Amino acid sequence: MTEFAWISTAIGNARPQAMGALLRYFRDLDAAEEAFQDACLRALKNWPKNGPPRDPAAWLIFVGRNSGIDAVRKRAKQAPMPEEEHISDLEDAESDIAERLDGAHYRDDILRLLFICCHPDLPATQQIAVALRIVSGLTVKQIARAFLVGESAMEQRITRAKARIADAGVPFETPGPVERSERLAAVAAMVYLIFNEGYSTNSGEAPARAPLCDEAIRLARLLLRLFQAEPEIMGLTALLLLQHARAPARFDENGEIILLEDQDRSLWSRKMIDEGLALVDKALRHRKPGPYQVQAAIAALHARAAKPEDTDWTEIDLLYGLLEQMQPSPVVTLNRAVAVSKVRGPEAALAMIEPLEDRLSGYFHFFGLRGGLLMQLGRNEEARVAFDRAIALANTAAEAAHIRMHIDRLIKESTEKPTVHKAR
Repeated sequence: MTEFAWISTAIGNARPQAMGALLRYFRDLDAAEEAFQDACLRALKNWPKNGPPRDPAAWLIFVGRNSGIDAVRKRAKQAPMPEEEHISDLEDAESDIAERLDGAHYRDDILRLLFICCHPDLPATQQIAVALRIVSGLTVKQIARAFLVGESAMEQRITRAKARIADAGVPFETPGPVERSERLAAVAAMVYLIFNEGYSTNSGEAPARAPLCDEAIRLARLLLRLFQAEPEIMGLTALLLLQHARAPARFDENGEIILLEDQDRSLWSRKMIDEGLALVDKALRHRKPGPYQVQAAIAALHARAAKPEDTDWTEIDLLYGLLEQMQPSPVVTLNRAVAVSKVRGPEAALAMIEPLEDRLSGYFHFFGLRGGLLMQLGRNEEARVAFDRAIALANTAAEAAHIRMHIDRLIKESTEKPTVHKAR
């Protein structure tokens, strides 16, 4: 690992702890972020020369706090803090602060940071953006690319989010049991949405978006350390691991989508799958099922199938039925229809999704599935109309290319033989 790489890794790992502590100290997101950035610059200057500190988070907190105080004093035209050479040798001070900033202290600070970013007054898009900036340390440019918006637009979104947090007078104390329970769902949803932002990538966008999956898994593991007895957090972490385990097999060398049933399963990450399966089993033993656990159980059935034909689609259908009861949604029903098509055939699945058209009229996957089911039934002209609509709604070039492949197949079949219309 290069010198810069280990410093970058150490700073990244320490960021939530250091930012949480600095936020608690300064009670202002901008001031805390500025102090942390200054501490990072000093780390880049001092760590290569003096070696890594015993506790990078404690070092960054100590230096960031002093830097922030110095900035406040300068703005107030008061006496400045001592020169850098007087505080750069932090051996004794570092040991002292590391002893005081134990695991429990870090726990409260990280909790506070996550909960503030997920303040209920903020729209979900602002929650994710400010969390990626403050907790994960992504640059505005990286976040803008992840959301496929302009850099200035994302800068404004994050600025508005910070302003709303400040205007709301959010308390910086550790939340009580009731509030923590209420906010935990919002924090979990934020992590889930971050993962989805990355998972919806295609190969051309991977440098910008795929790392969001890794970041979401890191945050989920952090939540799991903070709430070790929460089965839904176990389910969330398992779900992300099991989904991301398939990443190496999801696209071909040309960046085109490979469907689950066509993926090379030897490319799936066995390490992630094993960790995810263990968490699913542990969560289900609590006998307190929730939406994340059910989704993780579905992903586990796919992961346990050595071959596509080994997939237990009947159990997946039942699990989606349970998820529909817990979290009614046309998208859940759409996903269930895939399992129904495997168990009871494409006609039953088509009958299930037809009533969803009005609510999913702007959803790519609805028309992609509808076209696929119609094509299986030999209703090629209707399938072509559905596929055309899907292409118009495609979110990525890979999605459009995948649908175009089906259309090309329909065109080829129509020139080779008459269309066969099967009974509806």
